Amino acid sequence: MSKICLYLDEDTIKSALVKALRNADLDVITVIDARMLGRSDEEQLILSTKHKRVIYSFNIGDFCKLHRDYMIQGKTHTGIILAPQQQYAIGQQLTGLLKLVAANSAEDMINQLIFLNSYVKN
Repeated sequence: MSKICLYLDEDTIKSALVKALRNADLDVITVIDARMLGRSDEEQLILSTKHKRVIYSFNIGDFCKLHRDYMIQGKTHTGIILAPQQQYAIGQQLTGLLKLVAANSAEDMINQLIFLNSYVKN
């Protein structure tokens, strides 16, 4: 089983979160690293899947629709993690993402849409 690698979209790229995730020894790239700023959510999902990364976003509406469309069309993606924007502090996001990565493999995440609140204690 492979460890989850993360891809953070434009909404989630707070430098403190990226630094904390990398300090926790997680494999993380951002839209900036991938030179994908300003690209559509579908392009972000295609890239994350191509590079076997799970995308993390606050864009719940668009990614729920993309996930649904992928499932209807029989397409595969490498996983989507969603959280409501501004609901969680950086520390809560870090804790939730670390718990999620510890509890799941990259293979477990295939075609999964997971809400971070399942791993964050309020």
